[in-house]
Amino acid sequence: MVWTPLHAKIHRTIRSRHLFERNQRLLIAVSGGQDSLCLIKLLLDLQSKWEWDLGIAHCDHRWRSDSEANAHHVENLAKTWDISFYLETANEPINSEAAARDWRYQALSAIAQTNNYQYIVTGHTASDRAETLLYNLIRGTGADGLQALTWQRPLTTSIMLVRPLLEITRSQTEQFCQEFKLPIWEDSTNQDLQYARNRIRQELIPYLRENFNPQVESALAQTAELLQAEVEYLEKAAQQFREKAMDIGHEEDSLIAPFPLRLNRRVLQKAPLALQRRVMRQVLQQILTDAPSFEHIEKLTALIIAPNRSQTDPFPGGAIAQLEGDWIYLK
Repeated sequence: MVWTPLHAKIHRTIRSRHLFERNQRLLIAVSGGQDSLCLIKLLLDLQSKWEWDLGIAHCDHRWRSDSEANAHHVENLAKTWDISFYLETANEPINSEAAARDWRYQALSAIAQTNNYQYIVTGHTASDRAETLLYNLIRGTGADGLQALTWQRPLTTSIMLVRPLLEITRSQTEQFCQEFKLPIWEDSTNQDLQYARNRIRQELIPYLRENFNPQVESALAQTAELLQAEVEYLEKAAQQFREKAMDIGHEEDSLIAPFPLRLNRRVLQKAPLALQRRVMRQVLQQILTDAPSFEHIEKLTALIIAPNRSQTDPFPGGAIAQLEGDWIYLK
């Protein structure tokens, strides 16, 4: 086996970030594109050191005329490498990126659960991380959206999603595939500029690289990495403030039922604005079916210093927030 700097880097990353342990069952999501082929080749080459049990999963969204041939291509690779292969095909073509992503993760989770894999591994790269940051920045998300592609996150109580290539750029995965003559399946939809992410990839990133920073992908991925740790810290701090604001005086009111959700604004007044907003977002996530908007969070946060008896107009679903003395009630 040829041991490249990329092999060494991924080996160090997995060990230092504790992404996997030895003797684990890993299900690798393989589309057939350069990133996923780079990923499976690296993990295959590292397999003897870690004694993993590897499997390949492929999800056919049925949105391209060659998608069935693409699936056969990946299946043949799995046979060549003597790895278990799992295919999930959509009942009908999935046409939106968001719907496709949701379906894909559900399909991968089902395969992993049925076949006892502890990890689902995807080939997301630093380039994907940079594109996600820009995509969410343009849409107006906060820090949480900017760091959305994390190294690992739980998909179910027993299955972890892991992305080992987040420090590797797409040009590096391409070079790796060329070096090892890996048979890349070119996805024609990656060139379709009707998708916002493709325009970011094909037009915006090259423009930024040429006119502002040749290493823009790595720089943006590094920003996402810094934000990830900060978001994690802020979420925990906000959760502590929220629990404190909800618990005060709760004992004497425990006989009243049903008791509305409530927060003590005197506790929240001691928190910095960043934590106040996060507390309100966490509260709204409990009562709204969709993610709370900036406007929703702001109107609830405003009650912390509003005059007594103030109230909000209804949130989606009909809930309103009212201020009574030191308490903000959500009813």
